[in-house]
Amino acid sequence: MKTPRKLLVTSALPYANGAIHLGHLVEYIQTDIWVRYHRLCGHDCVYVCADDTHGTPIMIRAQNEGITPEALVARVHGEHLRDFQAFGIGFDLYYTTHSPENRALSVAIYLALKEAGHIAVRTIEQAFDPVKGMFLPDRFIRGQCPRCGAPDQYGDACEACGATYSPTELVNPVSALSGATPVLKHSEHYFFRLADFQDFLRQWIHSGVLQEEVAHKLEEWFQAGLQDWDISRDAPYFGFEIPDAPGKYFYVWLDAPIGYMAATQHWCAQHGRDFDDYWRRPVTEGGAEIYHFIGKDIVYFHTLFWPAMLKGAGYKLPSGIFVHGFLTVDGAKMSKSRGTFINAAAYLRHLDPEYLRYYYATKISPRVEDIDLNLEDFALRVNSDLVGKVVNLASRAAGFINKRFEGRLAADLGEDADLYGELAAAREHIGALYEAREYGKAMREIMALADRVNQYVDQRAPWVLAKDPAQAEALQRVCTTTLNAFRALVTYLAPVLPDLAGRSAAFLSLERLDWEGLAQPLLDHAIRPYEHLMHRLETDRINAMLEDAKQELPPAVPASAGVQPPISDTIGIDDFAKIDLRVARIRNAEQVEGADKLLKLTLDLGGETRTVFAGIKSAYRPEDLIGRLTVMVANLAPRKMKFGLSEGMVLAASGEAGGPFLLAPDSGAAPGMRIK
Repeated sequence: MKTPRKLLVTSALPYANGAIHLGHLVEYIQTDIWVRYHRLCGHDCVYVCADDTHGTPIMIRAQNEGITPEALVARVHGEHLRDFQAFGIGFDLYYTTHSPENRALSVAIYLALKEAGHIAVRTIEQAFDPVKGMFLPDRFIRGQCPRCGAPDQYGDACEACGATYSPTELVNPVSALSGATPVLKHSEHYFFRLADFQDFLRQWIHSGVLQEEVAHKLEEWFQAGLQDWDISRDAPYFGFEIPDAPGKYFYVWLDAPIGYMAATQHWCAQHGRDFDDYWRRPVTEGGAEIYHFIGKDIVYFHTLFWPAMLKGAGYKLPSGIFVHGFLTVDGAKMSKSRGTFINAAAYLRHLDPEYLRYYYATKISPRVEDIDLNLEDFALRVNSDLVGKVVNLASRAAGFINKRFEGRLAADLGEDADLYGELAAAREHIGALYEAREYGKAMREIMALADRVNQYVDQRAPWVLAKDPAQAEALQRVCTTTLNAFRALVTYLAPVLPDLAGRSAAFLSLERLDWEGLAQPLLDHAIRPYEHLMHRLETDRINAMLEDAKQELPPAVPASAGVQPPISDTIGIDDFAKIDLRVARIRNAEQVEGADKLLKLTLDLGGETRTVFAGIKSAYRPEDLIGRLTVMVANLAPRKMKFGLSEGMVLAASGEAGGPFLLAPDSGAAPGMRIK
């Protein structure tokens, strides 16, 4: 028996401005699997999370709904918790960042950083909406990219070319709230001196706490030098006010990770635990290990700002931060128009949540890779693995035990004990795979064992033994071995399939399934009558879910809600005539090493070849683009990027329905044709 460990585990905090969808669940399911494995091994593992509740989007949405931000976040909290519970996410506490504990901790950490000289105050120039009377966050300003000229881009980054910039660099900027042209105003802001921690952070990120691929990616920040981080926002703002700074509020990303600590503090108060055991006392002195699961889009906040805040305020640092990729559906970015942007609630109306838990587990590794929900493979995998290979073992053996032996297992396994010993011995290796977050490998190992057991059943043929009264002892032994094998398999799957594990334990007349308990088989033990443990996944249920997801498309929202920016000012026909749009065939497409959004396209314009870097990586696999026709801006000035020279721009569309979607000409078009 291993020495019990004390662990605190968190998932990133979902924003209280929308529903939980299948993309979110990639993170919460993999975290829950890890937590359940450690609990199954007898470790003291606490899992906390919370809604991330502050910021301008929450304030604006509440205004549009005619309710207070507090009422909005309370309602969304209930919706989020309902969906998480339905998917078996076993939080010890699901809290909120709008809590008294979070306010107190945020203020205390800020004051500690200020006292140590890590806070600076200076005046900056910001975009201000003269109609709404408020400063605008970067994402509430839209305009033309100053680098490539793409229209309708956010105020901090271009989705077309991948450039980053400040909102003041946008061409023809407009407020996404009112459509007004922002004006520049000065305001005093508070900054966290991140560069004070540069040497510490550079050593820490390579200490083994991160995947090495993440640590290498972070080196880009150090090459440019760590910049001060603006931790303040001006009123009106929904959040915590900064002490001694009327009208100034903590930026949501300051108090959001502190929400992990606040949730821990609240849970400790409820359960008589010592908060310092989790956030101050070193592991070497009996303190807990801390592990964060996060998506790759929030790496910088969790691996630079967060550890620097903890270090500067005298708190303990995480033992590990596990970064994962995103979800695609059928090889493409989730899309509302195709019905593949699926909310948790829509899924739950049609399908068993454990199907998805298992399928995600087959795909998840410790690497920062996107995973694909291939709906055809999804059905095949669930039916073949879970129903065909695992649950079917129980149904094949239980009937004989209940009918012929009054529901009682044999007193020994006889010559079949070696098979059970082989299964039980696998728990150390499978456990190591769970610990390492190699869930895909663990599922393959478990299914290989299931194949071995099914071969055993086919060889022993209990249905043949049942025909011969002289073989009654052999029949009971074979069925007992099969049910013990089923118990081992379901125990190994228990972190992934907690509901199936619970129903299986009840069927086997066990209080619970126990990892270490597999050392001994169940012998001379009474089981209950078998009832269906899992049904096949029918394709028509998947189709019904997709149709349901399409029906959940939100109604059109006025521009004042900040969803759809106003159309840019008109241009004359002479301006438009300057744009040379040409049909191009994609001769080659390839990944761009070191780029999160870009693909390198080789375009044939009918006698001329161009290279274009396009920000469409999230929506397309390179091999699927080769041979396609698209539309490009042929007379755009070449732009030198760090990855090479981009000699034009392909046209793509994106919006609330998803994207980016490459624009393509009608049939009959040929490379080089000019679009008129």
